Amino acid sequence: MIKKVQLPLQTLNCMVGFMVWVLISSLLPFIVEDITIPAEKLALVTAVPIVLGSVLRIPFGYYANLVGARLIFLISFILLLFPVFYISAASSMLDLIIGGTFLGIGGAVFSVGVTSLPKYYPKEKHGLVNGVYGIGNLGTAVSTFAAPVIATQVGWSMTVKLYMILLLIFAALNFFFGDKQEVKVVTPIGEQIKSVYKNEKLWFFSLFYFITFGAFVAFTVFLPNFLVTYFGIEKVDAGMRTAGFIAVATFCRPIGGWLGDKFSPLKLLMVAFAGLTGAAVVLAFSPSIGLYTVGSLIIAVCAGTGNGLIFKLVPMYFNKQAGIVNGIVSMMGGLGGFFPPLLLSAVYSMTGSYSIGFMAFSQVALVSFVLVIWLYYMERLHVAADVFDSTGQGVVVTDSTGTIEKVNPAFTRLTGFTEEEVVGRNPKFRSTGRQSAEFYTTMWGQIGREGLWQGKLWNKRKNGEEYLELLSISAVKDDSGDVIRYVGTFTDVTPE
Repeated sequence: MIKKVQLPLQTLNCMVGFMVWVLISSLLPFIVEDITIPAEKLALVTAVPIVLGSVLRIPFGYYANLVGARLIFLISFILLLFPVFYISAASSMLDLIIGGTFLGIGGAVFSVGVTSLPKYYPKEKHGLVNGVYGIGNLGTAVSTFAAPVIATQVGWSMTVKLYMILLLIFAALNFFFGDKQEVKVVTPIGEQIKSVYKNEKLWFFSLFYFITFGAFVAFTVFLPNFLVTYFGIEKVDAGMRTAGFIAVATFCRPIGGWLGDKFSPLKLLMVAFAGLTGAAVVLAFSPSIGLYTVGSLIIAVCAGTGNGLIFKLVPMYFNKQAGIVNGIVSMMGGLGGFFPPLLLSAVYSMTGSYSIGFMAFSQVALVSFVLVIWLYYMERLHVAADVFDSTGQGVVVTDSTGTIEKVNPAFTRLTGFTEEEVVGRNPKFRSTGRQSAEFYTTMWGQIGREGLWQGKLWNKRKNGEEYLELLSISAVKDDSGDVIRYVGTFTDVTPE
């Protein structure tokens, strides 16, 4: 029973954490009426919680494996009581920055669930499960929609205090319903980092999540104040529009994970980055509120889908180091939400326009699109190499003149010759002399006409032993029809 409730419980935990994480940005239009904040500092105040929320994701992901999700969530919600209370009594920008820094704990809990939940499900469902857990991002929508509505009734300070009740409730839920028997993974954090930091896929996934989740967080904290100041709409209307953006992005996340379970995640990620590139270009031309809404919704769909796809890819390639890798990748995503608001604010202060900032985002998304294509084709090459190395048949690859370029491990096992000993030589050095010259003339004649020959012949091992092999030789041609190499595959069929 306890194991069955972990997905809904941890998804709600994530939602509460995200509600607290964006508390300041959700209420900023109300806060600035009581606390003077220079226009150029607004982006800093809303971005500060993202920093700690991003950096803490590495230890949170690691310790979720070490001590279990129940304890991490429980401690996190208790710790969050202090900055929430502090912010409710804030009277200066410094108070908001100090309290906001520790609100980052709410964003850090994300890496707990993506590390814990895959333990309860088979690998072919990890994309969907992590996608469902990602619905917890909806917490940002709940805050951006509900907090302004409540604040109009009771004021922003009392609204902040109400979050303390929510934190106490979920601390209790985790105490009673968290899984005390969760499988623990005890590996020193240094060893885990050492085992993954040289893997280029870690940094590719980190970059991709930096863009997709970064876009989600950046628009979440940026939109409420931007819509009020740039388009002059009401604060509650701005909150509802931002909540709509968050809802679309959040519900696309499990769809992305589910699609990643069914189809190639890398191909789908290409589509997501192409969409982000195009939408950002639209926003760069400072369109009307209608076109701005369309562009923002396309970003929501592509960013949400991309988020789900990336956390399908992580357990595919880092199953044994999921905790630390989830922490690093999700940290980079959080930091991706820190820089864009500051960049957009700085560009606006210098130029009076957000266009350059949006165009820069489109170019980064375009670079990511190209990198996904490169990674996809590199992955195909790796698959081909794995097949080449693991096949039980001996394989010999020569150039068009018959000089050996490469052999596989099975060749060494069957003949005794290592790759270093045969590369650059002609395969005839292993000939026994049992086949006549006419035999080879006929064989190469058939290869020239049909591109393929199969038959039996005698060859020698390194120790001089003669053996009978069943050999297939294929000619590999380029687009113009010229032979560029030959591939031979063989097995030992020596009679007993």
